[in-house]
Amino acid sequence: MIRILLVDDHSLFRTGIRLLLQRYPDFEIAGEAADGLEGIKRARELAPDVILLDLNMPGLSGLETLQLLVQDVPDCAVLVLTVSEDADDLGQALQAGASGYLLKNIDGDALVAAIRKAAAGGAAIAEEMTGKLIEQFRRRSDPMPGAGPRDRLTPREREIVQCLARGESNKLIARNLALSESTVKIHVQNILKKLGLSSRVQVAVYAVEHGLLDEP
Repeated sequence: MIRILLVDDHSLFRTGIRLLLQRYPDFEIAGEAADGLEGIKRARELAPDVILLDLNMPGLSGLETLQLLVQDVPDCAVLVLTVSEDADDLGQALQAGASGYLLKNIDGDALVAAIRKAAAGGAAIAEEMTGKLIEQFRRRSDPMPGAGPRDRLTPREREIVQCLARGESNKLIARNLALSESTVKIHVQNILKKLGLSSRVQVAVYAVEHGLLDEP
């Protein structure tokens, strides 16, 4: 069962999402919140598997809420669900640790798939935002000048980077590479630290930008 917390200041939108997701037997709406502070409180109380978070809310902003959620409930996947197609919002959300960035015009099947993917340890990003994400990375300077990604990652870590770039979950990576999920999780944490990144989505784009997918 995937337990979901909805954090959005529009009650009608929350109702629509709740009615949609309640149709799926593997989903449970653990709770709802109308603003960031309430969302943080509910997340601490309920420890959901996935949080759907709006960026544009009164009071505590969605980005500030996201930063606190990642800090306070690190085992929960936070999917930003917003109307904003702004590249800076996208970059800031992923830098803060969001597991994905979705637009509110997403269709139901795609939203369901994104939630399941995030709950399994994967990452999800709206197709419309992919080009903007790559552009964000092109602006980044290499966090370790003078050392390429092949120099700073072990062969196993490069293998896992390729899996992340294909959108595979920790469970799938563990099965394909004959590892435990806990070992995969440790590898992912090490990869993020070495590359100076903060999310699986960033790793995927980094892999494309630096040709890591071309390795055998």
